[in-house]
Order: sequence, then C-alpha cells, then structure tokens
Amino acid sequence: MVRVTTTNRRGVLRAGAGLVAGGALAAGCGAGRTDPTTTPHSPSSSPSAARAAGHSAASARTAPAPRAYPGQPAQITHGPRTRPQVALTFHGQGDPAIAHSLLDTAEKHGSRLTVLAVGTWLDEHPDVARRILDGGHDLGNHTQRHVSVNQMAEADARKEITDCADRLKRLTGSIGTWFRPSRSPTASPLVARLARDAGYPHVLSYDVDSLDYTRPGAAAVTRKVLAEVRNGSVVSMHFGYPDTVAALPDVLHELDRRALRAVTTTELLS
Repeated sequence: MVRVTTTNRRGVLRAGAGLVAGGALAAGCGAGRTDPTTTPHSPSSSPSAARAAGHSAASARTAPAPRAYPGQPAQITHGPRTRPQVALTFHGQGDPAIAHSLLDTAEKHGSRLTVLAVGTWLDEHPDVARRILDGGHDLGNHTQRHVSVNQMAEADARKEITDCADRLKRLTGSIGTWFRPSRSPTASPLVARLARDAGYPHVLSYDVDSLDYTRPGAAAVTRKVLAEVRNGSVVSMHFGYPDTVAALPDVLHELDRRALRAVTTTELLS
C-alpha cells in the first residue's frame, strides 16, 4: 500500500497552494492537451532576463554536453532494466518557488532529478539553471515556448529547439544534456532530426507518466508512479503543481523501500 503522510500532504500542499495562487501553472505535455498560449520573452524584455545576460558560462557550473549512448535508441523511453535505478524527470516551467521545493526535497533524500527546461522560463528565472546544476541534477531542453513542436513547420520547429539551446548555453556553457519535445511524449521524425542537428543525439521520452498536470491530488500522483515504476524507468513529472510537491516525499520514501535509487538520466544510462 502506498504511504501518503498527513504531514507531507498538509504542510507542503498548504505551501504549494500559496505559491500558485493567482499564477499560471506549468503546462502538461500529454498528447492532445491544450493550455493557454505561452507569451514569448526575449532576454531584454524583463529585468530578470536582463540579469541573465550578465551571467557568463564561467560564473555558473558548466553543464555537461549531450552525449551519445551506444545501444540506446534515438528516442529513449527507459534505461537498463537490470539495475535498481530510476530517473525522475521534470518539465521545467511554473512558479520557481515550487521548483526549489522539489529540488530541496530530492536532495534531502539523496536523490537527483532531470529537469527539461522551457526557454521562456529560463528567460524569466535565469538563476534556476544554476540552482539545478549546483544541486547535481541534469538540465536539458524542453523547447523555447512549450508549444506543439511536432505540428510546426521545419523552420519554426528548429527555432523552438535552438532558441532554448541558446538560452541554456548562455546560462551554463552547454546546450544541456537532453532534449524532450513539448506537448508530446515522443518526437516526430522531423523534430528528432532537428534535435540531432542541434546537438542532441537522443530524444528523452519516458515510460511512466505521473499525470500530475491533470491535478488529480497528491495521493493519485503517488499511486500512479508507484504502480508503474520499475528498474530503469524514466518518470515524467512537472514543476508548477502543488500535487507534485506533496507527492514527491512519499514517492521517494517508497522507492527507498523498494531499493530503487532516483538518479539523473545521465547516471541511469551510464
């Protein structure tokens, strides 16, 4: 039986609810899901973005470059089934305070996450890139504006990928270790090719979808993940949702009980 603690749910949900009240939540990437249009931001369009321009690669921990994993498919859904490790991957968007809470929780458990960041989110909150890397987590590309990249014309899709890669490079010295398409669990052949052209040998998909973006409640998120996770799983979760904040401690506790380590995707595949 999945253990969802009252303390975790009350305390973190109370904090999370305050964080998102009156604000836009992160967009889910389920197939066919729609949400409000994301307004593009340029580096000069806000004070925080302007501060980002002042960050040099030397001033932050440099992210590792993408690498090829021989024997792995072009679109990776899971790692080796022979090792007791899993990767918890997060779509990076939404209130940064929730992101910090999730990162802190993972680190207190000795776990590491993989964050696929939206470019406009990095423009608005440039310090988050360094926070992710300094915590020992993976950081990657989730397109610039979190639009339906598979449905776009080639030039537009390329720009979505390369604009986010440029943000990551400016903030961290690297285009990030992974690419995940927005609004779809897998990339179309065109988008997969464009990602390779941009420097990402693999597209990172997943085999477990927490469905946290549907806001089903923390207990439902926890049950969904723990019912499906196994050796080598790549789990899809999101920043920006209080349910996820409340669920994560119980997910990590149960993974520990099953002797499954939550590691970065890089470690999962290495």
